[in-house]
Amino acid sequence: MTPKRKQRLMLVALMLVGVSVAVVFLLKAFNSNIMLFKSPSDIVAGDIQEGSRFRIGGMVVEGSVKRNDTDLSVEFQLTDTANKVPVTFTGILPDLFSEGQGIVAMGSLNNSGTFVASEVLAKHDENYMPPEVADALKKAGKMPGTSVNYGGSTVVQP
Repeated sequence: MTPKRKQRLMLVALMLVGVSVAVVFLLKAFNSNIMLFKSPSDIVAGDIQEGSRFRIGGMVVEGSVKRNDTDLSVEFQLTDTANKVPVTFTGILPDLFSEGQGIVAMGSLNNSGTFVASEVLAKHDENYMPPEVADALKKAGKMPGTSVNYGGSTVVQP
């Protein structure tokens, strides 16, 4: 092998190593920024690691909202009609947040099984439900406000 050919082979090998390292860093960055969606049933089943960040969606359980008088903390329960998960949030809730409404919250699970939300998003009108929440309710069996149980097609009565 000539020295010039050896030099080219070394350059190609270094380029391949550089591209491989860049791909590994890129994949790690994407993986750390992915926020998965989970339903209350997933959490009750124990599919979640404590401290990992994810999104949870469902309906706010009627009568479960407890506001703290001294600060902006709120406790409530979230359900997919099959299971309930306690949620805590400190901050200003969206204007459309209310009991019986669909929400999506972002945060993590603490060691006592309570979801600690860092952000809460509420649906914007009576005809909209976030797709993740609708899918979670579909898996649980029935979405409130519908006249048909899931299994085939979805019929929503406005």
